[in-house]
Amino acid sequence: MKIVVIGGTGLIGTKLCNNLRELGHEAVAAAPNTGVNTITGEGLKEALQGADVVVDVANSPSFEEQAVMEFFQTSGRNLLAAEAEAGVKHHVALSVVGSDRKPGNAYFRAKLAQEDLIRASGRPYTILRATQFYEFLNAIAHSGTKGEAIHISTAAFQPLAATDVAAALTKVTVGEPKNDVVEVAGPDRRPMSDFVQDYLKFYKESRDVVADAGAEYFGAPITDSSLTPGPNPIVGAIKFEDWLKTSPPPPR
Repeated sequence: MKIVVIGGTGLIGTKLCNNLRELGHEAVAAAPNTGVNTITGEGLKEALQGADVVVDVANSPSFEEQAVMEFFQTSGRNLLAAEAEAGVKHHVALSVVGSDRKPGNAYFRAKLAQEDLIRASGRPYTILRATQFYEFLNAIAHSGTKGEAIHISTAAFQPLAATDVAAALTKVTVGEPKNDVVEVAGPDRRPMSDFVQDYLKFYKESRDVVADAGAEYFGAPITDSSLTPGPNPIVGAIKFEDWLKTSPPPPR
């Protein structure tokens, strides 16, 4: 199949394209730096010509409330319209576990708006919601900094490796449209504060991690059900401790 990956030069897109090519598919990495822009429409029609499947893993360059909403709505509308014109048979989108629970988080609200556009489009689709990536733990730690300590929520957390996200996306992409949501999560479920503490300890970070039940997640209060999957998710294979051994150190 010809499979166009929107955001195909990023962390997940690059891994997905490599997986698809190994399976013998024609994977096109479409992104602004390859001449395809879903906001302006530049190169979109040409990239989708003859495509069987489109996978949208593009991300907003800004997480500011208005900017992130405008990105996912504009990009989503332009992409779905171009797919209808090109006769694409399957739209796959990467979203985030918890987007449907409408927390007070601008990014989650924007992802839910993107999902709503997909469902309303009438296009055959599959939405893959993933829990947070191990690769995002440094940003989570940074967001919880208060003076010399790092306050992190004790809410349940089930992150996974980007490699496992790409593997789940590969499976969904080469399968039939579900016209539904599929979830993928990591193999271990523990308090968020435990993951952050182990992450910083591995890199010999001197600041203390404070396990704080009231700590917010990027401005939003969370509970054990906010960021964890429902029943029967796809479960990633890479355990956190094994990922740590091969991950690059965080920027200082």
